[in-house]
Amino acid sequence: MTIFGAMTTAVTGLKANSKALGHISDNIANSQTIGFKRTETNFKDLVTFSTSRNHAPGTVLAEARFTNTVQGALEAAQVPTHMAINGDGYFMVSERVATLDNRPVFNEIDYYTRRGDFEVDRFGYLVNGSGYYLQGLAINPVTGNKLGDVPDRIQITNDFISAKQTTTLDYTANLPSFPKTVTADAAVANSELMLDATFTNNPTTFGGDGFVQAQDEQLFLDRSLAGGAITMYDSIGNPVNVELRWSKVNNTANGAGQGAGSETWNLFYRTSTTATGAAAKWNNVGQNYTFNSSGVATPPITSTTVTNLTVDGINLGNITVNHGSNQISQFADSNGSVSVKDIEQDGFASGALASIAVSDNGRVVGTYTNGKQLDLAEVTLVKFNADNKLRKLDGGAWAATQDSGEAIQGASGQIVAEARETSNVDIADEFSKLIVTQQAYSATTRIVTTSDELVQETLNMKR
Repeated sequence: MTIFGAMTTAVTGLKANSKALGHISDNIANSQTIGFKRTETNFKDLVTFSTSRNHAPGTVLAEARFTNTVQGALEAAQVPTHMAINGDGYFMVSERVATLDNRPVFNEIDYYTRRGDFEVDRFGYLVNGSGYYLQGLAINPVTGNKLGDVPDRIQITNDFISAKQTTTLDYTANLPSFPKTVTADAAVANSELMLDATFTNNPTTFGGDGFVQAQDEQLFLDRSLAGGAITMYDSIGNPVNVELRWSKVNNTANGAGQGAGSETWNLFYRTSTTATGAAAKWNNVGQNYTFNSSGVATPPITSTTVTNLTVDGINLGNITVNHGSNQISQFADSNGSVSVKDIEQDGFASGALASIAVSDNGRVVGTYTNGKQLDLAEVTLVKFNADNKLRKLDGGAWAATQDSGEAIQGASGQIVAEARETSNVDIADEFSKLIVTQQAYSATTRIVTTSDELVQETLNMKR
C-alpha cells in the first residue's frame, strides 16, 4: 500500500466518523421528540486486496442502522385523544399536500408513525403534532360493527345521533323467601302477604284481570315490594320512567309465610301516575315466577315479553325482559326486600357529540349530550417483516420500501390511551459515543498529517 493509499484510507475514516457524528447530533437534537427512533452507526470495511499472507487496507464506510423496533418509554398525557403503542406496530397516517376550497387535500400514499399525539382539527380529522392524519376503520355507532376493512382517514362529525326506542330490558334480581311488606309483621297467614280476594278485582295471572285498580293502590303497595325503576325511551326519544314492583301471588309453604315450599310471584309496572277509581294503576307483566324450595325458578324463565308497555299514555311497544339463566331467584334474604342485581335498557334519547377520546382497545369513543358513549372508529395498527428497512420521513414518519415489505394489518402491540411514546434516545449513551467518535476522528487526522509528512520527505529525497 502506498503512502497516498494510506491517506485515502484515512480520509474515508474521517468521512465515516463525520457521518457517525451527524447521527449522534440528530439523536441528541431529537431526544425530546415524541416517537423518535435513534439512528446508530454501522461501520463496514471494504478490502482492496487480501490473501492469507498479505493484506492491503482499503476503506471504511459508515451506514445508518435504525432502531425502529426499540420501544421508547411511555408517559402519561392529559389529552384524551393522545395514544401510544406498547409493543409492535405503527399508526397508519396520511399526509396533507394542499388545500382546495378551504378543505384539505391528501396524498393517497400510506405512511406510518409511532407519534401518537393526535388531536382533532377543525375538519374533524385526528392529526398529530407533525401534521400526519390518522387512519382507521369507521364504526356504525348504532350496531358497533366496523364498516369495511380498508383503513381511511378518521373524521369525526358533529352529527346528532337519533333516538333509539327501548326494545329490551336486562333485569336480574333475588326475591326474599319471606317478604317484609307493610303487612308482613302483622301477618298470621300467608294470604295476608299476598294479593287475595280483598282486592276489587284479581290483579294476578291466575285467571285475573292483570292490573291493580287505582282505588286499591295502597293495598297493593302494602303487599308488594319495590323492584327497581328505570328510564326507558319511546320512538322519538321521550324519557319514560318505569317503576317495578313484585308481589307474591301463591304460596304452598307450611304457614306463617316462611317460604319452605313452592311460591309464585308476579311482576308489575306502574302504568299511570294519575289514574283514579277503577282505572288501572299497576299492570301485571303477565308472567308467573314459581320457585321451588331451593329458591330456583321452576321452570326456569330466561325472558318474558311485556305487551304494549304503556306509562301515562306513552306506548313503548313490546318490551323483551331478559333475565338470563336463572337470574331471577329466591334465596334467603334477611332484609326481606328485593335485591336488584342488574337493570339496563337499550334505548336512548337523541344527542349531540360533546367530546371524543381514545380507549385502551384502540377505539375512538364519542360522548354525547344524552350521556351515551358510542364507538365511532377503530385505530388501525400495522406491522412489517423488516421494520428497520423502512425509509425515514420528516416528522417521525416512515414509508414502506421494497426491503421492508408491505404493511400488514393486525400488529401485536396494544394501544395505551392518554399516553405518548417518548424518544428512545439515551442522552448519556449518546455522549459516550460522542467522546469515542471525537477521539476516532482526531486519531484519523494524525494519519493524514503523518502521510503528508512522509510525502514531503519523499519529495525532498532529490535534493
